[in-house]
Amino acid sequence: MTKVKLGMLVLALLGFLALGWSMPQVSHAASQTNCPVLGNKIDKKVYVDYQGKRIYFCCAMCKAQFKQNPEKYLEKMKAEGVTPAKTP
Repeated sequence: MTKVKLGMLVLALLGFLALGWSMPQVSHAASQTNCPVLGNKIDKKVYVDYQGKRIYFCCAMCKAQFKQNPEKYLEKMKAEGVTPAKTP
């Protein structure tokens, strides 16, 4: 009887492996390194505080562009896995 149980356990394990079973992936939010408008490297002196979040930009032009439609750029950042810094 124990051989049957062991055989079933081995088959179940092989089934999981064959189906590509794996541990759930843990995603880590990345800090912001690129401008959400142009994608260039950010300048920490150019930013806007929006709804408790600090968003950095590469230049003043991008800051102005962000202010016209902030939700668009926040969604873009979210889709890229980027989490804005909290407003100090």
